[in-house]
Amino acid sequence: MKANSGRGTNMKIALVFLLIGAAFAEPTVYFKEEFDGSWEDRWVQSEHKSDLGKFKLSAGKFYGDAEKDKGIQTSQDARFYGLSAKFDKFSNEGKTLVIQFTVKHEQDIDCGGGYVKVFPSDLDQTKMHGESPYNIMFGPDICGPGTKKVHVIFAYKGKNMLVKKEIRCKDDVYTHLYTLIVRPDNTYEVKIDNEKVESGELEADWDFLPPKKIPDPEAKKPDDWDEREQIDDPEDSKPEDWDKPEHIPDPEAKKPDDWDDEMDGEWEPPMIDNPEYKGEWKPKKIDNPDYKGKWIHPEIDNPEYEADANLYRYSDFGVIGFDLWQVKSGTIFDNILITDDADYAEEVGKETWGKTKDPEKKMKDSQDEEERLKREEEEKKRAETEGDSKDEDDEADEDEPEDEEEDEPEALEKDEL
Repeated sequence: MKANSGRGTNMKIALVFLLIGAAFAEPTVYFKEEFDGSWEDRWVQSEHKSDLGKFKLSAGKFYGDAEKDKGIQTSQDARFYGLSAKFDKFSNEGKTLVIQFTVKHEQDIDCGGGYVKVFPSDLDQTKMHGESPYNIMFGPDICGPGTKKVHVIFAYKGKNMLVKKEIRCKDDVYTHLYTLIVRPDNTYEVKIDNEKVESGELEADWDFLPPKKIPDPEAKKPDDWDEREQIDDPEDSKPEDWDKPEHIPDPEAKKPDDWDDEMDGEWEPPMIDNPEYKGEWKPKKIDNPDYKGKWIHPEIDNPEYEADANLYRYSDFGVIGFDLWQVKSGTIFDNILITDDADYAEEVGKETWGKTKDPEKKMKDSQDEEERLKREEEEKKRAETEGDSKDEDDEADEDEPEDEEEDEPEALEKDEL
């Protein structure tokens, strides 16, 4: 008995250590990119079009850290961009998937994408273009005042499925952190700046599957089904004195004394609103004694519906890329991470974006203040210059000789003498 008891105790201890080990397991990092001087060795430029826009390494005009905030920046206006990087193939089956990166629209973007696409490993990177099949597309998209949203698009059975909820993106000039979390229980979460902005179930928020219920095609509303809540009172009748004309001749009007019937035609008094006019008569309403309520079409189970417990799952991830269009360039992408650990992604966000966001804003505020003071100084100088010019014009007017015409009388007098 003691031996059996010891074995049971040892098994429990082993299980405890196993659980502790799982709790403190290292996160799996499938891809991580913070961009440095060798970034071009890891990224492939698409050759699908000859005039695709170029990325350059830059921290931008303002930043929190001159080195840490360096990312790849779109550098040419009105261009398509196509750039991708490969990583070891993996599947997210049974695991959480996290896609995270930072976006900075320092150009105050008017129309352009700021999202990433994650592709299967068989993507031909040199031929990547807008129609290249991808697994997930995620990130902000801005075009005018009407489009300022976060795209979350999943490929499912050959179709790209758009999220049905409206998720608003950030539209200022500062760096922001975007995070998508997809869990194996078919739930998801979208975070901006490490704060949850949307979450829910994949089946509910995307049209992956046909509806579970559909209207019964055999059912129809009975002919005698009365949906009118109120009806005209059959006992009500129009009063005999109800009908009055809407307009009548003005009783106070008189034909003008100078009116000529032969010249002006027969005089008629102007029309005025009739104070006795009551409008169109309508019988009063009463509750309908035959009212049965609104008819609801009965539903049946949809024979085409088939549950899918693996909506979240992709068997092959292998490439991440930027396939986008920008009217005004200047967007900076940085701090890209693909992992299986949401807590780890949050910590990475704190160590990157979290540490430089406040210094970045401080530098931008300082630049704005310098520009404001510079504008004020230029306006002051311009006002002074305009004032000096006006003074010179006034002095020139004072120095001009008197009009010769004023001396003309004296000249005449001399002539007379």
